[in-house]
Amino acid sequence: MKKRLPWIMTDFSRRISEVPTRAWILLGLVALTFAIYGQTAWHPFIDLDDDVLIYGNPHVRSGLTWENIRWAFTETTGVSMWHPLTWLSYMIDVDLFGLNAGGHHLVSAGIHALNAMLLFLVLQRMTGAPWRSGLVAALFAVHPLHVESVAWAAERKDVLSALFFLLSLWAYVRYAERPVLRRYLGVVVFLGMSLMSKPMAVTMPFTLLLLDWWPLGRIVRMSHEGKTLEGRFQPVPRSRILWEKVPLLAMAAGSAAVTLGAGEGSSWVMSLGSYPLWVRAANAVASYGMYLCMTVWPTSLAVFYPHPGRGIALWKVAAWGLFLAGATYSVVRLGKRRPYLPVGWFFYLGTLVPVIGLVQVGSQAMADRFTYVPLIGVFLMVAWGIPEMALPARRYVTGVLAGTGILALTAIAWVQTGYWRNPVSLYSHAVQVSDNNWFAWHNLGTSESSLGRYANALVAFQEAVRIKPTDADAWTGMGICYRHLRLIDKAIDAYREAIRIKPANAEAWNNLGNIYQDLGEYSQAIEAYREALRIRPDLVDAWFNLGNVFSKRGEPAQANEVYQHLLQLYRAKAVNPVGR
Repeated sequence: MKKRLPWIMTDFSRRISEVPTRAWILLGLVALTFAIYGQTAWHPFIDLDDDVLIYGNPHVRSGLTWENIRWAFTETTGVSMWHPLTWLSYMIDVDLFGLNAGGHHLVSAGIHALNAMLLFLVLQRMTGAPWRSGLVAALFAVHPLHVESVAWAAERKDVLSALFFLLSLWAYVRYAERPVLRRYLGVVVFLGMSLMSKPMAVTMPFTLLLLDWWPLGRIVRMSHEGKTLEGRFQPVPRSRILWEKVPLLAMAAGSAAVTLGAGEGSSWVMSLGSYPLWVRAANAVASYGMYLCMTVWPTSLAVFYPHPGRGIALWKVAAWGLFLAGATYSVVRLGKRRPYLPVGWFFYLGTLVPVIGLVQVGSQAMADRFTYVPLIGVFLMVAWGIPEMALPARRYVTGVLAGTGILALTAIAWVQTGYWRNPVSLYSHAVQVSDNNWFAWHNLGTSESSLGRYANALVAFQEAVRIKPTDADAWTGMGICYRHLRLIDKAIDAYREAIRIKPANAEAWNNLGNIYQDLGEYSQAIEAYREALRIRPDLVDAWFNLGNVFSKRGEPAQANEVYQHLLQLYRAKAVNPVGR
């Protein structure tokens, strides 16, 4: 046995060395991804879009059926975008895992791992540089800014859209190797699937033009000495390169039109009155700079960053504007010798355009999830730039530093993912790392209230209305807390304030009716419930409460009429009355 052991170890070592570098890199990407996101198997859904998109959506809850497939391709209301493939992915998850959130999370982690592997394979095929391509993919896999896209079930659209985006790039590389119609159709099909997952890929024609210049080399480039620089692929006439992009540009324009049309009637798409064009442009400049800061130093990440609105600090905007202009000038100047710099830079700037806030959706200034694809450009600049800065004899030091950086980012991403273990943890972290975050305080109050911790919830709601006094829903939340804490007068005042701010506030009217019902003031309770139902005829709780009041008043006929209507409403909405 002792004589055979060295031979076995030698044979094992030989077999390990025979495994291709590409296989080791792919295996490492999967291992890194699940080292971070494996913990999400025990995470619940979050009451932030997960309810609307997944566990509270009757179409998704009933799984993949022909009727639900038809709905997925025709639904354009309530979510500000058209993303049928994302709907279908939710339905498939429900068929596989039911409403077990862990299964949904692991599918997102698996798609993220697949995206990292695809990114590596695409770059390696374009450049022939496996280690640099592997570094880009590793940074993509572990960067903390990507946690939001992976750990948040509602953001399946990010990872799914990126999957088809990368498959479209893969198809384009194959087309560049052999430009035939069949391969071009692969680009079209995968781009269409990406746009049907999330309309981020509208920048694809622009992205492909960048890649045509470098690393594909399909556009003839000249060195600073006037010599032709050859790429890995055969140069083609520029007119043909432009015509190739026309069908893709038409698809992108169509997707943008559908998205803008879907968002036109949505409360999430903000008007120019709320956010003037100059405010949007100023915030866009600042966001470009802040995303770079967060890439380099990914701490203090939050689920929501409040928009400063007209109070945006113009000196910060000016400083970031000068920085961006200087960076752009520098990468263009260096582009002839180091083409990866302008390609990476303009990839970052260009792919962020759809979500930089010129079309303001929601009241956030920026969001971690918006960087999911754009940061690939920054990672390209890092992976190709740092090795060129190192002396040949010290390149092993570069490898050590790269490995250390990846491990550090992995650790930060693991901690960041842990904040998604429940809503209270998520929002508590957000209020700790951001200033005047009314949204996080509001949602923290809602989460604490749902757990019956009304004293904690009241503190959170009070902080929310201190920051944003016009937050009617936070006033309603305060009223609920006061009621449970038996501070009835304060509860009534809170509900009245919520109604003053937002007269069409069905929830506040319903809760005010509950207060009057508790006090035995049934006439006022009925008046409040009827007002709630005038605003929202489908508000189940208000119908239920109204029936109870009639029953308590000894009016069984009216109570029975209300309950009959309530049963019809349950059937129409496919709502199960058990466990309201």
